[in-house]
Amino acid sequence: MNLSDKKILVTGGAGFIGSNLCEVLLEKKNRVVCLDNFATGKRENVKDLQSNPNFKLIEGDIRNLEDCKVAVSKVDYVLHQAALGSVPRSIKDPITTNDVNVSGFLNMLVASRDAGVKRFVYAASSSTYGDSESLPKVEDVIGKPLSPYAITKYVNELYADVFSKTYGLETVGLRYFNVFGRKQDPNGAYAAVIPKFVKQFMNGKSPVINGDGNYSRDFTYIDNVIQANILALVTNNPKAVNTVYNVAFGERNTLNELVGYLREVLSKLDPSINNVKIEYGPNRQGDIPHSLASINKAEKLLNYKPQFSLQKGLKEAVQWYWENL
Repeated sequence: MNLSDKKILVTGGAGFIGSNLCEVLLEKKNRVVCLDNFATGKRENVKDLQSNPNFKLIEGDIRNLEDCKVAVSKVDYVLHQAALGSVPRSIKDPITTNDVNVSGFLNMLVASRDAGVKRFVYAASSSTYGDSESLPKVEDVIGKPLSPYAITKYVNELYADVFSKTYGLETVGLRYFNVFGRKQDPNGAYAAVIPKFVKQFMNGKSPVINGDGNYSRDFTYIDNVIQANILALVTNNPKAVNTVYNVAFGERNTLNELVGYLREVLSKLDPSINNVKIEYGPNRQGDIPHSLASINKAEKLLNYKPQFSLQKGLKEAVQWYWENL
């Protein structure tokens, strides 16, 4: 995975996934431009990077085409991570979700096309599978979207496909499955389940599982996602571009299993966590019952080999939260 001495734009570079990508790209001796409007990104995520002469932070918004044009200037590659995540947020405010995720995405495609960017790799989503009940999820079998967020992420794939066919812009979409790990925000109404539960356990509070806990997910540690992004940038296989991939570990765990693993890891650091009760609430609107990815396509075409199972990733993530919360 040799990638060095390139100029790479990471949109949403102060976010959870984006900031981890910025770090690794700088370690590999690339020049990194981070574009973020700090709506959900955090300044502390990139604070340690700002002393690096190869790192440039642009405070801007992908909804503004001029900001996009400035950010892509003389850039070799784009890793487009900027988006308004969260199914519940999109149900509450579909207009802003669409503005950022669709109009902002289109701005970035246009700016990248006009700047002669070599390849545009973007964060797609497992939410695109919608009401399809088939398991495991295979890239070319999708259902109808179940939320405004899911619609926006599917539209991204359609736009990317059109731009690759019409303008020759190389694109790769990475359908992320329930990503977790260091720097993921445990706070706020739309916090992801793992950091939220970790913080609640650490504070002696009861995590609340939506539903009976038997919904299952293909939880994917951040380092697996970083690997997929870099492979998508460096592949020289013509069959590997202008398509989409599942990015996951390829196993599913129920929410009850997840909570059991979390309790196990955390109670080694604080035995009192063994006594925290688990609470159950109603199912969440727009949630799919089960999610499991087939990663065969990414393994075959990108040589993707995820190293972190849920349990291995949780050990790393919990240690980070223990030291940083």
